[in-house]
Amino acid sequence: MSLRIGVDIGGTFTDFALLDDATGEALTHKQLTTPADPSQAVIEGVAALAALAKVSPADIAAVVHGTTLVTNAVIERKGVPTAMIVTDGFRDVLDIAMERRYDLFDLRIRFPQPVVPRHLRFEVKERLAHDGEVVEPLALKGLGEQLDRAVREHDVQAVAVCLLHSYADDRHETAIAEWLAGRFPALAVSTSSGVFPFMREYERWTTTCLNAYVQPVVDRYLGRLEQGLANLGFRGRFLVMSSSGGTLTSAIARRFPIRMLESGPAAGALMSARHGQDLGLEQALAFDMGGTTAKGCFVSDGRPLKRYDMEVARVHEFKKGSGLPVKIPVVDMIEIGAGGGSLAEVDERGVLRVGPRSAGADPGPACYGRGGRRPTLTDANLVLGYLDGRSFLGGKMALDRAAADDAIVEAIAKPLGVDLARAAWGIHEVINEDVARAFRVHASERGVDHRNCSMVAFGGSGPLHGVRVARKLRIPRVICPSAAGVMSAFGLLASPLGFELVRSHREALDALSSDALVEKLDALAREASAILCDAGLHESEISTRWRLDMRYVGQGYEVEVTLPENAKKGALPALFGRAYESVFGVSFADRPIEIVNWKAEALGPEPTGGIYRLKPNGAGAGYLKGHRAAYMPEAGRHIECAVYDRYALAPEARVEGPALIEERESTCVLGPGDVATIDRRLNLVIDIAVS
Repeated sequence: MSLRIGVDIGGTFTDFALLDDATGEALTHKQLTTPADPSQAVIEGVAALAALAKVSPADIAAVVHGTTLVTNAVIERKGVPTAMIVTDGFRDVLDIAMERRYDLFDLRIRFPQPVVPRHLRFEVKERLAHDGEVVEPLALKGLGEQLDRAVREHDVQAVAVCLLHSYADDRHETAIAEWLAGRFPALAVSTSSGVFPFMREYERWTTTCLNAYVQPVVDRYLGRLEQGLANLGFRGRFLVMSSSGGTLTSAIARRFPIRMLESGPAAGALMSARHGQDLGLEQALAFDMGGTTAKGCFVSDGRPLKRYDMEVARVHEFKKGSGLPVKIPVVDMIEIGAGGGSLAEVDERGVLRVGPRSAGADPGPACYGRGGRRPTLTDANLVLGYLDGRSFLGGKMALDRAAADDAIVEAIAKPLGVDLARAAWGIHEVINEDVARAFRVHASERGVDHRNCSMVAFGGSGPLHGVRVARKLRIPRVICPSAAGVMSAFGLLASPLGFELVRSHREALDALSSDALVEKLDALAREASAILCDAGLHESEISTRWRLDMRYVGQGYEVEVTLPENAKKGALPALFGRAYESVFGVSFADRPIEIVNWKAEALGPEPTGGIYRLKPNGAGAGYLKGHRAAYMPEAGRHIECAVYDRYALAPEARVEGPALIEERESTCVLGPGDVATIDRRLNLVIDIAVS
C-alpha cells in the first residue's frame, strides 16, 4: 500500500486529498482553516481523512504540504526582529531601493517599509570587486558588541548577511556566517550568496532579509506540524511545496523559507499543466478560485509559465513597484482578492464593491452561521440558487439561507434600491468582471492570446464562476476536473522533488568556449543535484533543465533562453534570437551577445499523482438529483434548472445548460446553451455557448 496525502491551506478552507498510488483511487476532505494556528487544521484533517479511508496514519507514506504562511507573515509583518550585516557604506540600500516612482503624479506616494529597520543594520569593513577579487579584507571589529545589544534590547532572532558582490565570491559572507554560528548560535542566519546569488544588490538583499525575517516563524510552524503528525502515528516523509512547482524536504524549507511564498497556488497550476498534457492542450489558462483569492496562470506546452521575480506586501495591489521585490523561481501567476469569502459593500460613491477583504474562516460568510453578519460572495451564490444549503460539502455543513438573505438585503439591496436577486447577481457579476479584467491584463503582459486557450477551472469557487468568466474572455472551452474543489491538494501530489539554482556571472558569448559552457552548466547542475541527494535521491533519479538569461551587450535587461539537452555553444545565438524576437518582434544578428544569469533546475522522479479516480459515493444509477430554481441573467430571474450528481456521471454523458452539477467540494454552473460532456478521466469538458 502506497498512500500519500496532499494538504493545501487556504484562507477559508484547508483541502486534503489522499491518493493510493497502487490503485489510483482517491479520497478528499475539506475543513475550515484554523487561522490562529494553521497546523491544527492540518493535523485534525489528516486524522479525519485516515479514518475515512479506514487506515492508520502509520500507513501513510508521505504528506505533502502547501501553505500561505510565509506570504501572510510578510504582509502582516508577523516575522521576527531581524538584523542585517552589510558592507561599509551600504547601510541605506534598502531605503534608497530602485529610486523609481511607481506613480509619477502621486504627491503622497508610499513605499513598503523594509523588514529590517535602519538601527538594526550593521556595517562591516570589507570589499570585493565585481569579479570577486578582494579589495579590502574582512574586519569584524565591534560587530559582536552591536549584535549583543540588538539581541538584548530588540530581541533580534535572525540575521541577514548581505555583502556587495558576494554573488561573485562568497568567502566573506561564509566567514561571517561561521563567526555568527560560534558567537550567536541561537540566531537564524541567512546569507545573500546562499539564498539567491544575484548581481543586483537591492533585490538580492531584500530577498535575503525576508528569508531571515520568516525563518524562525517557519521553523516553529513546521516543528509543531511534524510533532503533531508524529503524535498521530505518522512515520512517513513530510514535504513542502515551493513556489516554483517542486517540493522541498522540511530541512530545505527551513533553510530557504522565502521559496514558499507562493507554495499553495503553484500546486494548482502544476495540476492544470498535468491535465493539459493529458488532454493534449497546447495552451491553457489555470483558474483557481477559493475562499479568499483567485489565481490565474498560463500553461504552454504542458508547463506553467515561470519567472524569477515577484513583489510582496504591495502598498497598492495592482501597481508594480509598490511592493518588496523578491528574487526566487516562481510559477508566473496573477492573484487578486476574489473568493467565496470576499466581502460585499456599497462604497462611498454608492457603487457595489466586492473584495479584496475577506470574511475568512472566522467568522466566515453570514450563511456559515458562525457569527458573520456581512454579505459575501458565498452568500450571493446561495441566494442565486447555485449552492444548495443542504448539500454543501456533501451535506456535512448546512448553510443558513435566511442569514444570507438578511445580510445582502441590509448591506446591498436596500442601499442600492434593488431586490434581493438583483443584489445577489450584482455581487456575483462584479467578481466575474474583476477576474476577467485581471486575466486580460496578465495575458497582454505575457504576450498570450487567451482566446486560443482552454480554461481549467478549479478551487471551491472556480466551477461556480468559470463558465461566466470564460464567456467574458471569449474562451471557447472550460475543463472542470474531477474533485475540482480540492485540485490544488492533488497538485501537491503531482509535484516532484525539485530545487533550482541561479548564479549571476556575465560572460561574453564570443569569449566563451564550448568546453567552458559545458563545464559551467555541469557545475551548476551538480550543485543543485547535491541538494536533492541530501534529501535522499540517487543521482540516477535526477534530471536537469538549464536556462540562461541573455542580452545584447549594452542592454540593461535580459531574455530567458531554455536550452535543449546537449546544447552546443554554436546554437546559442539562434536560440537567443528566437527568444528575443518572440518578446520584441525583432532580433539583431550582428550585435554581440552576453550571458548574465545561469540557471539549473534539478528534478526528481515525477510522481503518479496526475492520474486518480474518486471512490464512488454510493449514488444510485440515475444522475439527475432533481431541480432547483437558479438565477439566469439571460432570463432576468430564477428559473428551474436540472441538478446532476457529478459522481454518477459516466464517460460520454452529456449535460445541457442551464444546469447545476454538484460534487462535495464545489458546484459547476452551466448557462443556457452551454454543453458539458464527461471524458474518460471524468473531467467535465464544457463548450461555451456563443453569445
